[in-house]
Amino acid sequence: MGFPRLMTAMISPFGSNMAIDYDRASELANFLVGNGSQGIVVSGTTGEAPTLNAEEKLQLFYHVKQAVGDRAQVWAGVGTNSTASTVEMAAKIENLKLDGVMAVTPYYNKPSQEGLYNHFKQVALATSLPVMLYNVPGRTGVNLLPSTVARLAQIENVVALKEASGSMDQMSELVNKTPRDFLIYCGDDSLTLPMMALGAHGVVSIASHIIGNEIKMMIDAFMAGDNSGAARIHARLFAIFKLLFITTNPVPLKESLRQMGRDSGLLRGPLCPPSEEESREITKGLQEFGLL
Repeated sequence: MGFPRLMTAMISPFGSNMAIDYDRASELANFLVGNGSQGIVVSGTTGEAPTLNAEEKLQLFYHVKQAVGDRAQVWAGVGTNSTASTVEMAAKIENLKLDGVMAVTPYYNKPSQEGLYNHFKQVALATSLPVMLYNVPGRTGVNLLPSTVARLAQIENVVALKEASGSMDQMSELVNKTPRDFLIYCGDDSLTLPMMALGAHGVVSIASHIIGNEIKMMIDAFMAGDNSGAARIHARLFAIFKLLFITTNPVPLKESLRQMGRDSGLLRGPLCPPSEEESREITKGLQEFGLL
């Protein structure tokens, strides 16, 4: 299997006692694979990774991989704001038969570009698996610059970047500075089509939890050269893309799934359920799209 074009950053389902519901996680993973997802990223931002301990992450990786087998790739979100902890997690998953690791830029610390380079280099050296960098400056406070990505792309197993800066100029610079076989994934659902037009390989999506088949249709249309068809699908999906970010991800996503009958439990603090107004807005948006 080559590198997938549609990957889903999966939520972490919690039970009534706020413990991870591994059975529900397995069910959700199977649902995602049956609805367009060719890859699943476990324990990323959408999976509330900062609230998960190491054992919970390892169990999630194991259960999701057991559930989907070879039907989809499973990538492990190993990133933290500690290089030592990230390296330790990257090394621990070697025997789980996963397909890759994703590591976010260290949050809160605000390392320099040299600090970021050294961080990711150590992560890459700790695993034989492919490594995907993850740049999301709006949540981490630091921007992984194209020049640094280009340096990291020279490391053999650093193969991809999830880019969520929202800057088309930065996307263009990334394409110009990285090798042709280095893969750039869009990290914002609403920018998937524009970024693919600039050279992105695909998307690490959250909206694919609820409209995965439609997103896959858009990607397939674009790859087949049907640009106008892809643009029409993008326009139709745009309201859902924006709806899922009316407040902090994954709050609207978990509320959407609850309303659609795929309850994944509450959110771990400091996140909390949406306000009544936000919940009504989600209901309205889902109804207008025909999802309720």
